[in-house]
Amino acid sequence: MKIGVAKEVEYRERRVALIPDAIAKLSKQGLEIWVESGLGEQAYFADSAYEEAGAQVISDKEKLWNEVDVLLKVGSPVEEELALLTPGKVLISFLNPLGQPEMMQKLADAQVTALSMELIPRTSRAQSMDALSSQAGVAGYKAVLIAAAVLPKFFPMLTTAAGTIRPAKVFVIGAGVAGLQAIATARRLGAVVEAFDIRPAVKEEVQSLGAKFVEVQLNEDTVAEGGYAREISEDSKRRSQELVAEHVKTADVVITTAQVPGKTAPRLVTKEMVAQMKPGSVVVDLAAEQGGNCEVSEAGKDVVYEGVTVIGPINLPASMAVHASQMYAKNISTLLNHLLKEGELNLDFEDDIISGTCVTYGGEVRNQRVKEAIAREHSAVTS
Repeated sequence: MKIGVAKEVEYRERRVALIPDAIAKLSKQGLEIWVESGLGEQAYFADSAYEEAGAQVISDKEKLWNEVDVLLKVGSPVEEELALLTPGKVLISFLNPLGQPEMMQKLADAQVTALSMELIPRTSRAQSMDALSSQAGVAGYKAVLIAAAVLPKFFPMLTTAAGTIRPAKVFVIGAGVAGLQAIATARRLGAVVEAFDIRPAVKEEVQSLGAKFVEVQLNEDTVAEGGYAREISEDSKRRSQELVAEHVKTADVVITTAQVPGKTAPRLVTKEMVAQMKPGSVVVDLAAEQGGNCEVSEAGKDVVYEGVTVIGPINLPASMAVHASQMYAKNISTLLNHLLKEGELNLDFEDDIISGTCVTYGGEVRNQRVKEAIAREHSAVTS
């Protein structure tokens, strides 16, 4: 079995799918591993480190893509890379299958077996493979550091000869993995933290981290498959916004993390809310790439609105490429070990992890939600 690790072409992507330590462990299992030359240069992993770990460094991109059995990436392939995927190839990476269903159809048409790291089930058995969670944790941590650097105030309470400084007040919207890491990091920096989520089940987790949970009573199910937040009714959105507005107004920092897979991020912070914040306050919108939780945010930009800095970062995990790569490599290595039996690929679709993660196989799209997304795309084009 020959495993290939491709270099990312997206200029913002500095992470790698496997680090040298992970390759050393996989090589001991008899796997032949090829890595593209320059693979880890943006994450500070030299080609020589990969060679010492037992990998073969390949400078010919086309050779690598054509000759390996399984290809590992971080981001989904770009259009020119699709042509390099030959029938029977296995591709494992983040694919954003619900966000780019046409790409999934192209992979199916190319007879590629594609496994999407976003679709790893949120179960205890698959926890060590859950790359979406590991990378969300990185984003939540970095979001707080960005806010702390921009905020013209201290985060902790300080008692000095010049007087007592009150701690900053941080309001985190969305208590998933990114939100919980943001809470923990803000608390470590000494801030007073509040958090909001439409899912009542996360209350104990928020409180265990030392934050106050801001709770809204909604008369509908707010949890979707996999534990994610479900898209809620317009009435529930209005009630949530009213509660959020009260806490946004008094916060020094607002960090928004609320996302719904395959859909535009819910709009939770309006222009009016931002305008009511104190000048110098900061909003970091982790959902900016999906349309934003904040009406003011723009993906990849810092916007100053009524004296408030609204930051819409793109791909924060890539900004911490060393540890983000280490965590992703662990996730993908564990998945590989789960897929392989006696050195050969074993796609057992009775297994919930394999069945849930595999998007395309045998020329067909397997995932029902992706099929529905493709149908919607076709319907929109024909209409």
